[in-house]
Formats: sequence, C-alpha cells, structure tokens
Amino acid sequence: MKASVVLALLGYLMVPSGAAVLGRCVVAKRLQEGGLSGYEGYSLENWVCLAYFESKFNPEAVYENVRDAYVGFGLFQIRNTNWCDNGKNLCHVSCSDLLNPNLKKTIECAKKIVKGKEGMGAWPAWTLNCQYSDTLERWLDGCKL
Repeated sequence: MKASVVLALLGYLMVPSGAAVLGRCVVAKRLQEGGLSGYEGYSLENWVCLAYFESKFNPEAVYENVRDAYVGFGLFQIRNTNWCDNGKNLCHVSCSDLLNPNLKKTIECAKKIVKGKEGMGAWPAWTLNCQYSDTLERWLDGCKL
C-alpha cells in the first residue's frame, strides 16, 4: 500500500525528459530574431508577456477548450478554428507546425494575426495580463539580446 502511494506521488512529480519549456530569455531572443520586436507597434516585452500567459513558454503546449470549441497550439496558443489546418487555415500552416520549438511558423502566423483589426487584442490573455501592465520591462530583465 505504502509503495503504491509513493509511486503514485513520484509519477506526479516527475517531469518528462522531452519537455520543451523554453527559458524566458530564449523566448525573447527567438521572438526578436523572428522580427516581432516593434512589429505592428508592439514591443518585444508584450510578445514575451503574451507567451508566458498563453503557454508558460512551452512551444509544444496544446490546450483544448471544450466550452468554446477550439484547440490552442504552441507558444501563443494559436487557435485551430481560424489559423491552422484544422480550421479556416488563414496562416496556411499545419497546427502541428505551430508546436516546433524553433518558433518560425508560430512567429509567421502571429504576424498575420496581429495585423488584424484587434491587433494583440486577438489574444484575451494579452488584454487581461499585458496590455495595461506597467511592469512589461521585467520580461526582458537580464536577457542579452
């Protein structure tokens, strides 16, 4: 009995070795290299903040929202209903391509999304957590870009 409880607890505590969570500064660097710094008037800090609140910097994150009937993919939790091949595919990309840690397809798609009339407001997590934040600069603290 005790052994099964210990094993169960260990199972919850172990992190899969293939986990792809990226460091904050790695995310900032890749987003900067992808041309998001200042893109459509949004600072790099805004993009890093968005990445944290959407996926906790996990480019392989997949979240199924049953209530609103969509699946979010990757670093920015890009929704399948409009943006990738499980929906309207406005980004002309496979949803699985949005899970690549190199972030190239994710950044290309995010650029298309932010060009829309809502801008970064297309992401409710940005509106809620980043839009009016007076501490955005902290997202780049200590990063060598």
